[in-house]
Amino acid sequence: MSTVEPASKIDLKTDGGSGEIPSFDITLKVRRYDPEFSEEAKWDEYTLTMYGTDRVLDALHKVKWEIDGSLSFRRSCAHGVCGSDAMRINGRNRLACKTLLKDLDTSKPITVEPIKGLPVEKDLIVDMEPFFQSYREIMPFLITKGHEPSKERYQSPEDRERFDDTTKCILCAACTSSCPVFWTDGQYFGPAAIVNAHRFIFDSRDEAGDMRLEILNDKEGVWRCRTTFNCTEACPRGIQVTKAISEVKQAILARQF
Repeated sequence: MSTVEPASKIDLKTDGGSGEIPSFDITLKVRRYDPEFSEEAKWDEYTLTMYGTDRVLDALHKVKWEIDGSLSFRRSCAHGVCGSDAMRINGRNRLACKTLLKDLDTSKPITVEPIKGLPVEKDLIVDMEPFFQSYREIMPFLITKGHEPSKERYQSPEDRERFDDTTKCILCAACTSSCPVFWTDGQYFGPAAIVNAHRFIFDSRDEAGDMRLEILNDKEGVWRCRTTFNCTEACPRGIQVTKAISEVKQAILARQF
């Protein structure tokens, strides 16, 4: 009986006929924290043989599966859809599953640490509850009045395009945890919550836009944004986050709350 070898063990050393892909050694420097043993974080270094087409997530898997099983981090789909594996790689917020080693300077140690502004639970895992609390407060769902419709709520392509960009959010927290205001003010809603509010504020089918704008017209709402563009640069989906925040500000001013 034949068996299929697991994907993680398949030899991917060839690139379709042009010969072997060269391997090289990298140093992965990971910020470790385990409150059961110490309140102080430390850096551990691992020397790994990898390929340029490997991702940072592959390097982390190699450490966990072959060197140190105690390493903890989140990941799920591994295709940039779930947003689980957001972390700081070489000082920038990125998704580990979308960051190729060939795009990094492998002549130096590759640093990996948890995203900032959220409590670290263990190693690269942070407590996402404060992030999701802000997300829930802006009511991230369609709100309409009256009875259930007897037919589809139609929307023109032009109306759909109005908020198309902000529908791309995968809630990875890369934008929010790249914001200097969020680092210093844990009460700030943060870019991701505002982006998801934008998605419904400008949805022609929704009838609770004013409610969301009133929520965000707060000292910890959109007015805390300092327009540093960190959030836009950090977004792995390419959302124009700063632009969306600006449009929400303009909508508040237009309604004269």
